[in-house]
Amino acid sequence: MPTTAYRKALLAKQGVIRRLERPLRRITKRSPVLMKARDELLRRYYGILRTSAGLRNRLPGGNPVAQTTGVDPENMIWIFCTSRSGSTWLRSMMAEFEGHKVWEEPSVGQLFGDFYHKASKGQLASTNFIMGNAMRKEWIGLIRNFVLDAARYTHPLLNSRNYLVIKEPNGSTGAPLIMEAFPESRMIFLVRDPRDVAASLLDATRKGGWVYEGMNKAALKEKTMADKKPDNFVRARANSYFWQVESIKDAYNAHKGRKVMVRYEDLRADTSGTMKRICSGLEIPVEEETLIWAVAKHSWERIPRTEKGTGNFYRKATPGGWREDLTSNQAQIVESITAPLLKEFYP
Repeated sequence: MPTTAYRKALLAKQGVIRRLERPLRRITKRSPVLMKARDELLRRYYGILRTSAGLRNRLPGGNPVAQTTGVDPENMIWIFCTSRSGSTWLRSMMAEFEGHKVWEEPSVGQLFGDFYHKASKGQLASTNFIMGNAMRKEWIGLIRNFVLDAARYTHPLLNSRNYLVIKEPNGSTGAPLIMEAFPESRMIFLVRDPRDVAASLLDATRKGGWVYEGMNKAALKEKTMADKKPDNFVRARANSYFWQVESIKDAYNAHKGRKVMVRYEDLRADTSGTMKRICSGLEIPVEEETLIWAVAKHSWERIPRTEKGTGNFYRKATPGGWREDLTSNQAQIVESITAPLLKEFYP
C-alpha cells in the first residue's frame, strides 16, 4: 500500500502533467522533430497519469481519476476493405475533417481474425482453446481493451472529442470480431471490383512494381508468382478477396451501430456526393467548405504525373481498367471465384 506522502507526490505529478499539456499541444506541425519529441514526452506523462489513477483506485476512499486521454469508442471509424480498394484515398480525405486522426493499418483484425478463422470446430468447442466459444465474452472484452490501450499509446493527443479513422485493409478477416468488441463504433465497408483489385495487385507485385521493390529480402522476390505464374497469382488474390469481403459482409450485417457501404467506383464517379453520404450515414458533422476542400486536395488530378502509372502506388484509378490489364483467362479465374460477390455488388 503506497504511503500518504507517495500518493501526494503522484498527485502533484499529475497536476504538473496537466499544466504542461496545453503548451505541448501548441507545438505545430512545422517541425517533425519537435512533434516526435512532443509525442514521446506526452506518452511518458500519460503513463504517469495512468499509474497515479491506478494507485488512487487502490487506496481506501480513493476516487477514480477521470479519463482525460484516449479516443471514445463511439468515435472510432473503422474502414474495412481489401488492399487496393481506395482506403488510402478515403482516409486522406477524412483526415482533413476537424478533429479527425488516422490510425494507419494497425492490422489488429489480422492478428485476431486470421488466428480465429484457422481454428477447427473442435478447438472452438474446447475450453482449453484461448479463443474458445465458452470464453468468448471474456476474450472479446480483452480485444477491446487491447485496442483501446494501443490507440492511447499510438495517439497520445487524442481526447474523447476526436474521431479516430482506422484503416484496416489487412485486418478485414477480423472485422466480425472487432465490431463485436466495439458495437458502438462506426463502420465503413469499402468494396471494389475484384477484377480491378487483382489487376492492381498483379502490377504492384511484378518486378519493378512498388510492392516488389519494397520487399527487403531477395528470397521474397524470388518467390513472387506475379511474373513467374501470373494466373496462379491472380487465383490466390481472388480467393483472398472472397474470404476478406465475406468477413466484412458478416460484420456489416451484424453491426447495429452507424455504418455505410461504399463502392470505390461510386467514390470515383461522384466523390463529393459519396463523401456527403458517408458523413451522413455515420452522423459525422462536417462543414460543406471543409468537405469540398478535402475532396479537391486529394483528387487524382493533383497527384504529380511522375508518381502515377504502371508500377506506382497511384496507378490508374480507372474502374474497369482490368479489361486492359488481365488476360481473358485471368478475368475468368477472378469471376468464377468471386461470382456471388460480383452478382451482389456488380450485377
